[in-house]
Amino acid sequence: MSKIVTFGEIMLRLAPEGYYRFIQADRFNATYSGGEANVAVSLANYGMDVSFVTKLPKHDIGQAAVNSLRKFGVDTQNIVRGGNRIGIYYLEKGASQRPSKVIYDRAYSSIASASKEDFDWDKIFKDTDWFHFTGITPALGDNVAAICLDACKTAKAKGITVSCDLNYRKNLWSREKAGKVMAELMEFVDVCIANEEDAGDVFGIWADNSNITDGKLSNEGYKTVAKKLTERFDFKKVAITLRTSISANDNNWAAMLYDGNNFYFSKSYSIHIVDRVGGGDSFGAGLIYSLITGKEPQETVEFAVAASCLKHTIEGDFNHVTVDEVTKLMGGDGSGRVQR
Repeated sequence: MSKIVTFGEIMLRLAPEGYYRFIQADRFNATYSGGEANVAVSLANYGMDVSFVTKLPKHDIGQAAVNSLRKFGVDTQNIVRGGNRIGIYYLEKGASQRPSKVIYDRAYSSIASASKEDFDWDKIFKDTDWFHFTGITPALGDNVAAICLDACKTAKAKGITVSCDLNYRKNLWSREKAGKVMAELMEFVDVCIANEEDAGDVFGIWADNSNITDGKLSNEGYKTVAKKLTERFDFKKVAITLRTSISANDNNWAAMLYDGNNFYFSKSYSIHIVDRVGGGDSFGAGLIYSLITGKEPQETVEFAVAASCLKHTIEGDFNHVTVDEVTKLMGGDGSGRVQR
């Protein structure tokens, strides 16, 4: 079985019940989340051998974060313990024309304070076939970007496939800083994953004839984006999710995969959203699973989009679905009828 390693920050997520606003809430539901942790849980649910790497404090909240991964079968033995705190984010779920809102409280977290000496990548990557990280992780600080670079260099030297979800976060760094740091990391990346805006935000590569706010997306424009990314960084594959936001509750969801020769577009799903946070991570996990298991390109993008479609119906950041459930949706069983 292929072994996958993901590296990043796992955070404590605090969210008011239902659709309460922050100012209305007198209690918060506590769960755990984080881009690469979300990917790891999805892959574990698909039966893959996956290890999540981070740094967490030694106290009980840090242990609770570890336990949140262990119960799904994610390998946590390479999580470093130390530092003073776990990052937190607060989520207010939007509804109709009111957007969701996220407030971060992640400064000085254990992973943000980590050093290169904390991680022995030669040991971590023993028998590993795939390494995944996102653009959120190097944005946590120059020290964490240096750790990512060490990981990528070691992975490439060992012949490990490297994937990265660009995941630009304006609250963490500027476009200029993101472009400079990510360009260096992209030299080691084989599979690039992005949403409708990431390539523009990070590398200034925008899709023609598209307007995200107006819900106008051009397939031809995103073909050009994928080609330009591949020409610049020599990626083996580029996957771009295509979200048309009708409201906070209703989106159309699809994706494109480019393999350097051909473009593959998935079917589009009309989704009534329960919780959209983690939707991109569930797509990335579905893509990685499909590529590792040898699916054809069209089936690969269809599996990834269907997996992410289902995630939008699940509370929390983790995608609690099985391969069989995703496959059924791919096959057209999307009626939502009760299964008995």
